[in-house]
Amino acid sequence: MPEKVMPGPVTDLSGIREAVCIHTRKIYDSCRDKDCIEDLRFYPKQQYMDVINRALSVKGGSAKLLHVYVDVEPVSFNRGFYTVDMRFFYAVTLQAYLSSPAPVSVEGLCVFDKRVILFGSEGNAKIFSSSMQTGEPDHQLMRRANSPIAVVEAVDPIVLDARITDHCGKRGCDCDLCEVPAFVSSCFDGELCGSDEARRIYVTLGQFSIVRLERDTQLLIPVYNYCMPEKDCSCGANRSEDPCCIFRNIAFPVGEFFPPNTVNLPENYEDAKASCIFGE
Repeated sequence: MPEKVMPGPVTDLSGIREAVCIHTRKIYDSCRDKDCIEDLRFYPKQQYMDVINRALSVKGGSAKLLHVYVDVEPVSFNRGFYTVDMRFFYAVTLQAYLSSPAPVSVEGLCVFDKRVILFGSEGNAKIFSSSMQTGEPDHQLMRRANSPIAVVEAVDPIVLDARITDHCGKRGCDCDLCEVPAFVSSCFDGELCGSDEARRIYVTLGQFSIVRLERDTQLLIPVYNYCMPEKDCSCGANRSEDPCCIFRNIAFPVGEFFPPNTVNLPENYEDAKASCIFGE
């Protein structure tokens, strides 16, 4: 019997037992991006407008990605290519500084629109399927086509900058707030301000994202064996370990006692999220 094959690179093809046809989504095209989104309009909650009008300055805080609306449309002049339009909704928390040294946290919404063009191939097949229901006739599912499906992966953005500006003049309807889905608005415990306020806040965010186009397809793949878990469930056994033993395994924090002569700027996402450099 051949040795057990584990997930990962394959060097010996003699262990293949059979070829099977599976139904899955094939990635036809994808891209990654690092967007520096400058001067995004910040829509605060109504209860913070008095704080913003009295604030001397604002500094960066934190941002959370709430939702991404995704729409796919074919490119008429380039067969097989599609535009992927995305609208990102962020919950942003900033630090407003008044006359007192302690800042006041203000919360609000930011909206960012993004478009990419990816290859998604062509296909006009109509798909029909059913869903089994115990004790009842099979339920016929709605007909669909094998058009490409856009998938967006993104992490919470980094707040790079924030500033207050005095606004003069009259403006019309604020379309960003008019098109906010109800479930996004419900994430804010209060009404968002979109009226003609005297002061506005603009935020700069750093966003990492991956966009891809997928299609349903059938693939022929090699099979080695059934995939059985090799790891035993611990059932919380580690909780009974001696806490002093755990402490002894922690390395001595030399850097805390002997600070370095220089401080390096953050180079990765986690360090940048935890850094206060962008808020200064």
